[in-house]
Amino acid sequence: MPQNGDTERSCADPSEPRGDDWTGGPAVMKTPPGLASIVWSPGPLGKSLSTGSRLDLVEGDPQLRPAPEAAETKVYRRRWVMLVLFSAVSASNAFMWLQYGIISNIFTRFYGVDPLAVDWLSMIYLLTYIPLILPVLWLLDRRGVRDVVLVGAAFNCIGAWVKIGSVGPELFPVTFFGQFVCSVGTVFVLGIPSYLASVWFGPREVSTACSVGVLGNQLGIAIGFLLPPILVPNVEDMDELAGHIRNMFYITAGVATFLFILVIIVFQERPELPPTQAQARARSLPPEQYSYLASILRLVRNRPFMLLVVTYGLNVGCFYAVGTLLNRMIIIHYPGEEVNAGRIGLTIVIAGMVGSLICGIWLDKTKTYKQTTLVVYFMSLVGMVVYTSTLSLGHLWVVFITAGSLGFFMTGYLPLGFEFAVELTYPESEGTSSGLLNCSAQVFGIIFTICQGKIIDTYGTLAGNIFLCVFMLIGAGLTALIKSDLRRQKANKLVKIAAAAAMTDPGKECRAVTPMIQPQSVPAPS
Repeated sequence: MPQNGDTERSCADPSEPRGDDWTGGPAVMKTPPGLASIVWSPGPLGKSLSTGSRLDLVEGDPQLRPAPEAAETKVYRRRWVMLVLFSAVSASNAFMWLQYGIISNIFTRFYGVDPLAVDWLSMIYLLTYIPLILPVLWLLDRRGVRDVVLVGAAFNCIGAWVKIGSVGPELFPVTFFGQFVCSVGTVFVLGIPSYLASVWFGPREVSTACSVGVLGNQLGIAIGFLLPPILVPNVEDMDELAGHIRNMFYITAGVATFLFILVIIVFQERPELPPTQAQARARSLPPEQYSYLASILRLVRNRPFMLLVVTYGLNVGCFYAVGTLLNRMIIIHYPGEEVNAGRIGLTIVIAGMVGSLICGIWLDKTKTYKQTTLVVYFMSLVGMVVYTSTLSLGHLWVVFITAGSLGFFMTGYLPLGFEFAVELTYPESEGTSSGLLNCSAQVFGIIFTICQGKIIDTYGTLAGNIFLCVFMLIGAGLTALIKSDLRRQKANKLVKIAAAAAMTDPGKECRAVTPMIQPQSVPAPS
């Protein structure tokens, strides 16, 4: 049970509507638009389902099914410890994704390989994710978030130590293997933010928490842009260069080891009491009713979600390509500016971190998921067009400004996609929906990075960036077609209505509000 002082809010929130607050009669007689379609039934990990999700598992007459009762909920102060620790692990892993790419010209010379081989040190993160994500999602559903984060931190730590033994011109296969081990760790941490936010955070802060979780990954990317050009200067002496590379690898291995130990000691699976009514329902039903394969199939048949999978992949895939090839693009137009290339990457990500946080807070306040996603997507396209048109002007300060505007929207889009997916797919596992989004991003990231790299080598940076702009335009158009079906919001509101009805007339059992769940049973409110 929670200790005294370890909780900040309970389900007895005075701001929540009571039964007599609903105009036009008792709460049992009317329901807000959209809630009439909700039907409660067992779901994955004991979650409750909305119409169209798992009607194949519902038995009996829905009119006889009792409505959900409000359960006791609490949010705990230590939720922030879990979120910050996870974000640190994600940041450590993301740093190692870019520590080669942002100084690709230096590693190309040190290992004596072509630029594409160094690009694959970044793309291996994308490639590894695709075949491993489904097994990891299965592990998340079976073992829980603690074990998944622990395994991810372990892979991250092991890979970092392997790379220490790869400092030598002939040891490129060893550094590639170490990077591969780190990339396996990515599969275990990349899709966790929305899951962790749902398990630990209340309904008024879940989007903000998801944004903070994504910020951890972005922070690692930002450090990956900033530190490698400083830690590994472009010196001619190979022995001195090897010493700089070794020092960078020792630093990353030390940080990864420290975080792995912290996860073992500190990280917890979930709080004693659920933070929301949706999570309370998730705990109330037995997990044996959940079929992992059936959950995946339901997600694939969910048209709005699959449109989001494609559009998310197009947007984030473009970001991966820009991040991987940024050094090459900057060096072409501004020779010898490796450090400033890293600073431009840092500007992209820092601006994106601000955008992510603002978008998360905005979603918690307004719940306008589709509108916000569409606006941010369109502005990402505008930012990409402006960046493309100013890259070759010869003014580095202009590139800093346009790259920052691009990052604000393109990187700020990441938590929007996660949270919108959770709304479209509730009550399916948050880890499953975010995992499929990330899988799409990895596929498009590999395709875009390889294609843009070839286009840059043949036709120049302008043609390569126009290539990305075309796909961003397609993604913006598809985003406009996504139907906004906010199932999680409907589920939380329905439980509040049921509780309000019980407060209005305590003598009635909660099942008295059951008829309002069926659209034929009640008129729509005026």
